[in-house]
Amino acid sequence: MKRMFLMGRSEAGKTSLTQALKGEKLHYHKTQYTYAGGETIDTPGEYSESKQVGVGLACFSFEADVVAIVCAADEPFSLFEPNCNCFLNRPLIGIITKIDSPYANLPMVTRWLQNSNCERIFYVNNVTGEGIDELKAYLADEPERISLEEAKERQHLGLPDWQPRSGEEQNAGL
Repeated sequence: MKRMFLMGRSEAGKTSLTQALKGEKLHYHKTQYTYAGGETIDTPGEYSESKQVGVGLACFSFEADVVAIVCAADEPFSLFEPNCNCFLNRPLIGIITKIDSPYANLPMVTRWLQNSNCERIFYVNNVTGEGIDELKAYLADEPERISLEEAKERQHLGLPDWQPRSGEEQNAGL
């Protein structure tokens, strides 16, 4: 199973998402510190909201197989700039929570995550469980483990570590 690193603003639904993924009863719990137990790494929203500690998010991402930006469907603005995946060496996905909110603006939040270069976007409702199974299926796949030499070779080709080389590149001996 892929280990997922969650980042997003306060009250976006990161901790509730971890509870929903585990099948636990949802209960409010303010995340005071980075919690790295189990298959998710949950971070306080203040880390994403503050430049002083935001750089720490990049450090924690090295402990994960996939990085997820979590945005609530009713958020008034995005904390994440376009192309913000450039500092990552992991796949970046987007997770939109609170999709049933009367103030949800799914097209706008989807566009924010697309602009951030999320490879895939999941729409979830932590309370009803809608979309949770699709996210679990994505996370169930084991990440490909590669050697340092293979990672260097992929870097030389301009490929991310997790993107397999095409057959043409392999046949050319690149």
